[in-house]
Amino acid sequence: MAGRTNTPDVAAGAATDYPAAAYGWYVTFVLLLGFTFSFVDRQVLNLLVEPIRADLDITDTQISFVQGLAFAITYVLASVPIGRLVDRFNRVRIMIVGVLVWSATTIACGLSRNYGQLLVARMGVGVGEATLSPAAWSVLADYFHPERLSRPISVYLMGPYIGAGIAMIAGAEVLDFTREVSTIDVPLLGELAPWQFTFIAVGLPGVLIAALLGTVREPIRTGRGGAMQVVPPWREVFAYMRRHARIYIALHLGVPFIVVMLYGLQAWTPTILVRVHGWDLADAGRNYGLIALVAGSAGVLSGPFVARLVDRAGRGDAALLVAILGAALATVCLAAIPLQGTATGALWCIAGASFSVTLPLALVTSAMQQVTPNAMRGVVNGAYVVTTNVIGLALGPTLVAACTDYVFRDPAAVDRSLAAVSLCMGPIAIALLASGLVALRRHASG
Repeated sequence: MAGRTNTPDVAAGAATDYPAAAYGWYVTFVLLLGFTFSFVDRQVLNLLVEPIRADLDITDTQISFVQGLAFAITYVLASVPIGRLVDRFNRVRIMIVGVLVWSATTIACGLSRNYGQLLVARMGVGVGEATLSPAAWSVLADYFHPERLSRPISVYLMGPYIGAGIAMIAGAEVLDFTREVSTIDVPLLGELAPWQFTFIAVGLPGVLIAALLGTVREPIRTGRGGAMQVVPPWREVFAYMRRHARIYIALHLGVPFIVVMLYGLQAWTPTILVRVHGWDLADAGRNYGLIALVAGSAGVLSGPFVARLVDRAGRGDAALLVAILGAALATVCLAAIPLQGTATGALWCIAGASFSVTLPLALVTSAMQQVTPNAMRGVVNGAYVVTTNVIGLALGPTLVAACTDYVFRDPAAVDRSLAAVSLCMGPIAIALLASGLVALRRHASG
C-alpha cells in the first residue's frame, strides 16, 4: 500500500536535505507568535473570573467549566480528525483557518450576554486552537534534523507562558483602565462590561497572525517522498502505537497528569492572590503574568540543557527522566503554597512550580516526533493533544474548584484545593512516566 510505514523514518530523514536553518528559525518564531496569541485568548479568562462570576451570577464550578471543560470538549473532539488532515493536506493552510476561527470565537466570548452564550463561544475557541500544535510540531520536524529539533520545539513551547503572561499583564491594564466605569460604549456593539471588552481586545490580533502565517512555506515531508503521499490507514497507526505502548502510555498519559497541575496553577493563581492574600485583581494579574512569562519560559527553554546533562551516559531516556524530575518538583512547590504566611512566599512557590512543570514539555514533544513515523505524526500529535486536554485542561481547573466548593466549602481555601489536587496528581504522573523508561531506552538504542 502506498505510504505504508512500519518503522520510524527519522533515519531516512538523516539523509534528507532540510531547509536552510535561518528560514527554519523564521518559521519557528512565526509559529511561536501564533501559539502565544492562542494562549492569550485562552488564558485571559483566568484573570476575569471574579468580574464574570459577579456579572453572570455563577459559581466557581460553573466558571471552571468555561475555563476547562467547555474548551476541552471541542478541542479534544477536533484534535484527532484535524491530526488526520495534517497528515494528508497543507498544514500551513490548516493553521491559518484555525487562527481565524479561534480569534472570531474569542471576540464572541466578549459579546456574550449570559452564561450559555459564553459557554458556546468558549467551545468555538477550542475548535480553532485544536489546529495549531499538531500541524506546528509536524512542520517543525520537517524543518529541523531530529538531533536539532528539541531547541526549536522548546522555543515554540514558550508560547503558552509568554501568552499567559501577556494575558495577565494586558488584562490587568485593561481592568485598571476601566476601573472607574461599569460599562464601555463601543460603536456598533453597544454597552459592554470591562471583561467583555477585554475578550474583544485580545481576539482582534488574530487577523494579523493569520496573515503572517501566510508567509510560511509548506515544507517537504521528510521520509515520505512527497507531501501528498497516501498516509497509512487508521488501523496501521493504532497498531504501531500498540507495538510501542509503553512509550506512548508514558507520553500520552504521564505528561497529562503534569498538565493537570499546570492548568490548575494557571487557572487559580490570580484568584488565590485575591481571596487568600487580599490583593487587587489587577496587581495579581501583573505579578502572576510576569512569573508565568519568565519562569514558564525559562523552564521550557531549560529542558533541553538539563536533558543533555542527564543523557551524558547515552541512556536515551532523558526526556522521561526530566519529566519525572519536573513532576516531583512541581508537586512539592504547589503543596507548599498554603503553608506560606505571606503573598511573597506564595509567589516564590508559584514561580518554582511554573518553572518545574514546564521543564520537560519540549523534550517529550520532541521525543514523540522522533519515535513516530512522519506519515503518522498528525494523528499521534492529535492524540497527545486529546489526552493532555481530557486529563489536563478538563480536570485541572475543575478539580481545584470542586475541592473548594464541596470539600473545603470555603472560597478562601482555593490554595489548599490546589495543593490537594497536586499531591494526588504528581505521584500518578511520576508512576506513568517511569513505566516508559525501559521502552524508550530500547527504542533509542535500536
